[in-house]
Amino acid sequence: MKEPPMAAPRFITLPSPAADPSPARDFDFLMGPWRIRNTRLVQRLTGCNDWEVFDATGTALPLPGGIGNCDDFTPLGWKTGFVGMALRVFSPATERWSIYWLDNATGGLDAAGELMPPVVGGFRNGVGIFEGHDTFEGRPVHVRFEWSQMHTGAPRWQQAFSDDGGVTWEVNWVMEFSRPV
Repeated sequence: MKEPPMAAPRFITLPSPAADPSPARDFDFLMGPWRIRNTRLVQRLTGCNDWEVFDATGTALPLPGGIGNCDDFTPLGWKTGFVGMALRVFSPATERWSIYWLDNATGGLDAAGELMPPVVGGFRNGVGIFEGHDTFEGRPVHVRFEWSQMHTGAPRWQQAFSDDGGVTWEVNWVMEFSRPV
């Protein structure tokens, strides 16, 4: 299958992190366009070992005033018409990030029309850990996002669920980022 041509890369000039080592700058590595290799568990929390692999594109942009950033997610050849985005908001008071996931399947909203709960956390020793509570197929789950390899030029994100209060975790989605050529 021939893939659609990629748009010309848009690069965003950001101040050097050395000039401002604030945790508010932790996601600067993500700014700009990406090609994303996705490896996703076909069924979650069932003991499944079958994975699907697909590519996606995305572009991360800063929000005004340094309050956070957002990115888009467009799969190529997976769930035709599906689009998503992450909204990351930084709290100067707590120096923690709240990450919300929005998509055109749910809008990122619950049955009452409220934003679904975020995962919350930050970076330490070169790894970002963000956790929160959600539901999956009607049952409560603990969710963990982990960012690693941020400064290699090929960052990695993974998502894991726990349905036993965090005793055990099942990684169910991995994204490996590379710059478009």
